[in-house]
Amino acid sequence: MSSDPGTFLQTGELLQLKNPLVHCITSPIAVNDCANVCLALGARPIMAEHPEEAAGITAISASLGVSLANITDARIHSIFLSGAMALEQKKSSVIDVVGVNCSPMRMNLAKRFVSECRPAVIKGNASEIRALAGASFGEAGIDTADSDRLSPDNPGAIEATAQILSSFSARTGAVVLASGIVDMISDGRNVWAIENGCPSMARVTGTGCILNCIIASCLAAAESPADAALYGTLLLGVSGETAEQLLKDRCLSGLGSYHIALIDALSLVNREVLEQKGKVRRL
Repeated sequence: MSSDPGTFLQTGELLQLKNPLVHCITSPIAVNDCANVCLALGARPIMAEHPEEAAGITAISASLGVSLANITDARIHSIFLSGAMALEQKKSSVIDVVGVNCSPMRMNLAKRFVSECRPAVIKGNASEIRALAGASFGEAGIDTADSDRLSPDNPGAIEATAQILSSFSARTGAVVLASGIVDMISDGRNVWAIENGCPSMARVTGTGCILNCIIASCLAAAESPADAALYGTLLLGVSGETAEQLLKDRCLSGLGSYHIALIDALSLVNREVLEQKGKVRRL
């Protein structure tokens, strides 16, 4: 994978061109937003999660996205059936390891999926990724603990997380993404930081699920898993900023309005906007 923005920024154009079928097993809390965002980007999402059809749906799809959010027995079964099918057919998958830092069950499921299904991308917030990687982590439920917070005013956490991501990526063979005020991504050799986004994004339910499904869509088109993670993460961050500007232009300020504006922005942001506003650097 090249870190040249010209490489990963073409992912959006490739996605529109390929129009891939993407299988997403995600939280019902966010499933509608996830499907609409995938459609806006050029993918054709299918949100099937029944165990009797999950593997078959994955077999006809170009890529797979799964999430431990709002987990159920049926969804657990489907996630592993689909993950096994994706691995068998050499199709890329991404897992969102929601809550592994606060639930032994989720931790065991995440470790099992990584071991058995070999996802191309492992995604979580900083505390979740630290916990899954076997590093020390703060406890704050499904949120990032203050001690693990990735932000420009917490450089120690950024430096420590870069080492954890690089080591964990090399160990698992997956691209690893830790989301935060600063999003960090590693392919085992390189570590990138993306400093786009805004606080309002954390107040909208399902933005993590949306990012997971964006990356699943990008995996079907990008030249590499790292390109998919970089493009998807940058797209969501810039879209979050763009949504705030849309609200200012419309003289609106409510959280519900921001939610709709974020979906609008994800359908409007293009390569030119990403080139202008993107804040991506290699550490």
